[in-house]
Amino acid sequence: MKQTIQERGTLLLAFVAGLSVNASFSALFSSMVSFSVFPIIALVLAVYCLHQRYQNRTMPLGLPAIAAACFVLGVVLYSAVVRAEYPEIGSNFLPSVLSVILVLWIGVKLRARKAAGVEAAE
Repeated sequence: MKQTIQERGTLLLAFVAGLSVNASFSALFSSMVSFSVFPIIALVLAVYCLHQRYQNRTMPLGLPAIAAACFVLGVVLYSAVVRAEYPEIGSNFLPSVLSVILVLWIGVKLRARKAAGVEAAE
């Protein structure tokens, strides 16, 4: 049970890091999005926490791919939200479709890991 909570924390940190990367980039380089220092702070803290987890614990097999997918999901989801808020930037159709595909892929992989963990415990 503790392992599952740690894995979920890693995936959540990867998702927050993805959101923060795109938010920081948008805040610094997009004239439409207002500047805020909070995405930069969130990015630094998320990357620091992920680095600490990487140094102190070994990642189970298959978790790095899911963490990378969570990171990409954060990037794409923030892009979809910004494009919905500022339609002048462009359509949010592609980021929305990619977000749904990534969520479904992550869900399938997490179910497969859970099923494999249950079979390994028996």
